[in-house]
This record gives sequence, C-alpha cells and structure tokens, in this order.
Amino acid sequence: MANYPAIAVERLTRSYGARRGVIDLTFQVQPGEIFGFLGPNGAGKTTTIRVLMGFLRPTSGSARIFGLDCWGDATQVKERVGYVPGDVRLWENMTGEQFLDFMAAFRARIDPKRRQMLLERFRVELDRPIKQLSRGNRQKLALVQALLHDPPLLILDEPTSGLDPLMKHEFLAFLVEERERGKTIFLSSHELAEVERVADRVGIIREGRLVAALPIEELRRRRTRPMEVVFAQPIDPRQFADLPGVRVLAVENSGTRFQLGVQDNLPALLRRLSELPVIDLTYAPPDLESVFLAYYQPEHARVGEEDL
Repeated sequence: MANYPAIAVERLTRSYGARRGVIDLTFQVQPGEIFGFLGPNGAGKTTTIRVLMGFLRPTSGSARIFGLDCWGDATQVKERVGYVPGDVRLWENMTGEQFLDFMAAFRARIDPKRRQMLLERFRVELDRPIKQLSRGNRQKLALVQALLHDPPLLILDEPTSGLDPLMKHEFLAFLVEERERGKTIFLSSHELAEVERVADRVGIIREGRLVAALPIEELRRRRTRPMEVVFAQPIDPRQFADLPGVRVLAVENSGTRFQLGVQDNLPALLRRLSELPVIDLTYAPPDLESVFLAYYQPEHARVGEEDL
C-alpha cells in the first residue's frame, strides 16, 4: 500500500448527460499529507468525492486509492477509507449508540479503546434518538463513525459543518494528530481558514477543472501582497513604474494614499519608499481567501503540469 499514492486521479471526467461535473481532472495525494480541496458550490468537489468513494463511475479517466480502482475495487477501497459526506443523513429512530454499533458491524474490527477515546474527545451524545439531536451532535456522530476503524485515509466533505467553534478547533487539532500518525486526509471545504490551518497542499477546482495543486506557502508566494502607503504630500505614481513586481492598484486622498500590489520585490520597494515622505505603511501577506479568489480570475483556466 505504501508504494502507491493514497489518491491518484488521472484525466478524470464525469458527465451528467450534456453537463460535465469534472473535466480531465488529474492530481495525486501522497500518504501522510492533508490535502485541502477548495472550490465553491457546483465546482465539482462533491462529484470528485463520489467518484473516489465508488458511488459514481467515471465517464472517462481513472481514480485510484492505494492502487485500487475506485469503481472496480469499491469494496476494498471502502475498507481503507473513513468517509463523511457533505450532507449527513443518519437513521433518525436510532440512538447515537445504536447507530455507531450498526456502523461498526460493517467493519472487521473496532478497537474499544479507540471508540471510547473518540466518544470522550468529541463529547458525543449516545442515549437520545438521533432525531432529537442538534445538527452539531449529528455531525459529531458522522465524524466518529468515519474514524472508528482507524482507516489509513479520511475523505471528508465539509466535516466541520454544524460544529461549534470549540469543537471545530478540537476536530482540526485531531486531524493534525492523525497526520502525525501517518494518516492521509482529503479535506474538501469552503472554510478557507480551516484548510489554511491544517493542510500541507491545496487543490483549487473551478468549473470542473483543477486550476492549482500546490503547497499553501507556494500559493501565497505566487500571489500579490497588498500594501497601503500614506505619504505626507502627494506623490507621482510614476515613482513606482520602474520597479518590477510592484503595481499601483489605487491612488486616493489627492495622491497621498497608495494601494500597492507587491510580488517578490519587497526589498527594492522599501528602498524606494525610504526616499519618500512616508508617514504610515500597512503590509500583510495574503491569506488563503485572497489567493483562492485570485485563482477564480479569467486568466486561470487550466492547471499546469508542473503544479500536479
């Protein structure tokens, strides 16, 4: 199992009649990494996950988990995967304990100590019927059932949906611990801050196509960093025209307030600013949201082979 990528998707297309859910999708997830899968609703995230879980057959291309074909070897794939769907639906007349017992019966072996650890850590309600539970408590049941059999791969579709902030924090910390144990995690989410906190790499999907698959730090490095500079007197924007990687995005307050975009040329810009009457400067690295939005600009149509 260790000789194969945890997930290998090769030129995957899945169509729904005339509409395509994903188009020519290619990426890999290596064992022991957390891979964040980002995109808005309708971008193709859930279609990708359903193919990985063997719920949908590819129209063309392939999807493999630890070398196993996700469609042809679906039973073996499911033995190796803990899965949380984006739309959690449980048997409402069961209690929480009955539901976990029912799900455990489909697994070869459940470690009682692991089960108890998960129940205590996520403070799961076991005695009440599921129909009486809050959305957050239902979500915790779904998370625990995915983790019970200690699978080598987790496929999680919006796993923190419905959780309160403290439980979100606890769950994300648990994912990091699982990675340290060698587990692989495929985390599909629109919660950018959560993905930024835990992921080693991210893939960004747009209209069914992968437009980036890179380490988070590399994504940040490629994007323009915002800088706001306030001067004591009006400044000619041409002061910055000869600096590669520096763009004047806006000039305000009669030429005394500049919004700049900086990419890989900060030292040269700071030297130039030292020659000017600067009275205030604000500079911050871009968060994942700004990077994500940048990849939804029209020029980002396809991912390059070097990004896979």
